[in-house]
Amino acid sequence: MHAWFFLLLPLLGPTVPLEAVTSEDELRFGVEVARKGLWQEAHFRFERAVRLDPGNAAALNNLAVALEQRGEFEKARGAFEKALQLKPGSLYIQQNYDLFREADDKRNRKSRKKP
Repeated sequence: MHAWFFLLLPLLGPTVPLEAVTSEDELRFGVEVARKGLWQEAHFRFERAVRLDPGNAAALNNLAVALEQRGEFEKARGAFEKALQLKPGSLYIQQNYDLFREADDKRNRKSRKKP
């Protein structure tokens, strides 16, 4: 074996199996990168959070926000609606959805006015 291989091993560190990562871990990391404006990474993290826990309304809400940021408005609407189905009394999710719908209505009106 080459000597350089042994030098790399300590740099690689221990690997964490995917099962050890929780939906909440992905959600926290997604929020962190979203705050930095890294929407592609945030989208990836929120999607993973939802895959790990499909009943996580907060992850679906944040996924919807990331989808809206990426211009995927129909998918965003679906994620907001699913989040509200899971947690119908959430003022936070409802406010985000209302803001989304208002902006989406405005976008739709503008696109209809263009010749």
